[in-house]
Amino acid sequence: MKTQETQTVKEFKWQVMFLFLFFSIYQSVSAQIHYSIFEELHKGSSIGNLANDLGLNIKEILHRKFRIVSEISERFFSINLLNGNLNVADRIDRETLCGAAEECFLTFDAVIENPLNIYHVRVDIKDINDNPPRFIHKTIELKISEHTLPGVRFALQSAEDLDVGINSLQGYKLSTNKHFLLAEKTGTDISTKPELILEVPLDREIESIHKIVLTAFDGGNPVQSGTTLIIITITDSNDNFPQFFQDVYKVSINENIPLNSTILHVSASDKDEGINSEITYSLSATSRQAIKTFSINPISGEIKVKENFDYEKTKHYEISVEAKDGGDLVSHAKVLIEILDENDNVPEISVTSMTNPISEDSAPGTVVALIKLQDLDSGENGEFDCKAVGVVPFKLLLSSGNFYKIVTTSPWTEKKTLIIISP
Repeated sequence: MKTQETQTVKEFKWQVMFLFLFFSIYQSVSAQIHYSIFEELHKGSSIGNLANDLGLNIKEILHRKFRIVSEISERFFSINLLNGNLNVADRIDRETLCGAAEECFLTFDAVIENPLNIYHVRVDIKDINDNPPRFIHKTIELKISEHTLPGVRFALQSAEDLDVGINSLQGYKLSTNKHFLLAEKTGTDISTKPELILEVPLDREIESIHKIVLTAFDGGNPVQSGTTLIIITITDSNDNFPQFFQDVYKVSINENIPLNSTILHVSASDKDEGINSEITYSLSATSRQAIKTFSINPISGEIKVKENFDYEKTKHYEISVEAKDGGDLVSHAKVLIEILDENDNVPEISVTSMTNPISEDSAPGTVVALIKLQDLDSGENGEFDCKAVGVVPFKLLLSSGNFYKIVTTSPWTEKKTLIIISP
């Protein structure tokens, strides 16, 4: 019976273990190299001579197995072992990688053996003006009473520009007209929201429909722009605008909140009577991502979740909610939503094994492999520790940053050993 159990354990080890190829080294050295490139470079473009920048001999990098260690960056970068150049290996689109974040970079670790050296490399991705401002809708329809007093403001749809910095959205302008001015209001997220201001009183009998072009422009060279058409229908009198009970609503929710959960009710009232007091709610002047993520009940003002959150990608949302009465007068309230981090990412372990076998009489302290840990959660949820489980002739030593070395603690005769690493 014992023999069968021993055989079963051996078979299990063969099936589940990861096999280390052992290799003697004398030291581990860390360095930091920093490059900066523009997005959308052609494949094969040279970023820099990594070997020279690290002080490595071109003749030895092939023999010493110079290579990139990164699950993500290996797709975008490659090392030419004939000349030591670091090259672009695939299309790098800054907006896809980093969205609207001001800072965008890729990192990887370059490893060379005999002796083992680890070099930390960071490549900053700079923006180019490859995206014009865009409006979600090609037209904006407004209905305004002819008795509306000058000075009244009307919120307009904001444009979106995927670029950042000077290449991002810089402002708006309005086509020439007799009655309206354009103003820009700064939101809590520092973005600008266009507003239409009535300057000259309206007369429905003279002109019942006004058409104005709203243009959004960026700061690139050359400047890129996008437009939407504002169609304004002048209506008979409806004296009172809907009024929200709050100008700004704030709510905090966990990132793992179930879909279709209600996060907030907004409410407005109207002093008019009959159909002019009936209010419907909608999401207005809101980003494309917010429209995909939230929905609002047009009758009750109940806001629900319709898409999963990811705290690591988006931590805040700003929604503009519109209340419209039966006479087509509208008012707006702002909803600020904070996403709270959940410990929903397990620590990730990547292993770099040595490439040559190690003799049985190798001295204790011999490095046999490197492991790298990372956790995408923030704060305490992103902290971790690392240890080897069970009785094995190895121990873990912190090397640099989130790198650990697996080193021998005593000689051994087994050719294969299962090491369980627990973060």
